[in-house]
Amino acid sequence: MAKTFTVSSTPHVRSKESINSIMRDVFIALLPATVVGIINSGALMPNAIVITLVSIFACIFFEFMWQKLRHEKITISDMSAAVTGLLLAMNMPASAPVWMPIVGAGFAILICKQLFGGLGQNFINPALAGRAFLLASYPTLMTNWAGTKFYDAVSAATPLAQLKTGVSAMTYTTMDAFLGRVPGALGEVCALALIIGGVYLLVKKIISWRIPVIYIVVVFVLTAALGRTGGRVPVYEICSGGLMLGAFFMATDYVTSPVTPKGQMLFAVGCGVLTAFIRKWGGYPEGVSYSILIMNLLVPLIDKNTRPKIFGEVKKA
Repeated sequence: MAKTFTVSSTPHVRSKESINSIMRDVFIALLPATVVGIINSGALMPNAIVITLVSIFACIFFEFMWQKLRHEKITISDMSAAVTGLLLAMNMPASAPVWMPIVGAGFAILICKQLFGGLGQNFINPALAGRAFLLASYPTLMTNWAGTKFYDAVSAATPLAQLKTGVSAMTYTTMDAFLGRVPGALGEVCALALIIGGVYLLVKKIISWRIPVIYIVVVFVLTAALGRTGGRVPVYEICSGGLMLGAFFMATDYVTSPVTPKGQMLFAVGCGVLTAFIRKWGGYPEGVSYSILIMNLLVPLIDKNTRPKIFGEVKKA
């Protein structure tokens, strides 16, 4: 009996991964840090839960309405909007008013994603852009840690804010920052929970080690070399703020990061250098968001200049 062959176009080797499965794994990886962030909110725990849910559903709603009004295929089931909403919530304080994640979600989904063609066409990370927009528009509300479980009534500052002002006697230890016993945005207070989520993504091969590892190492080395007014505390620096969140979950975004191995390494180095420089000399105590957004803009140039040479290609004169 003759064998039956299936004739199809390329690619002939296909991955079992899909947008839905990738986004689902990213969502799962974010849950440990989300839970710790909500618990860390103390008296503001109910509000932290509300703004997390509102942020997720607002992103889904805006994406659905855009596609519905433009008669496009509805793609909210791929979970990309849900992941954007969760990441946006993790970049906000537990004290944020309920309307704030709605405003951030509208900017992230409509302006930074759908306006450029939707998933795969956006040139910057929507969640980070939403955070930057909210921070520029409502700086006081975005940096209000009052009422959180580990809020300090005297310093009223995050670990990075204390480093920025040159506080010699730090209120929080490195272990506090590692385990989540510090004030901060919902998704940046516990380095351990973020590392657990990052390892999950690495094991599942959703992300490569290049960007997160090189990013974190560069920040460690530079902060060890440059130091702060209060001294050199590189381990404290990498456990504090949004470095772990940015390195594992936002700098590794498929759409806005380089596709070539060399490009990913260059991208990570750039993020690390900018983060360290902004933390030391910039106006904000944290530089993760802006460093990743700046490097997002350079991704087309990085990809263009790090493309592997085609076999047999003759170099132009």
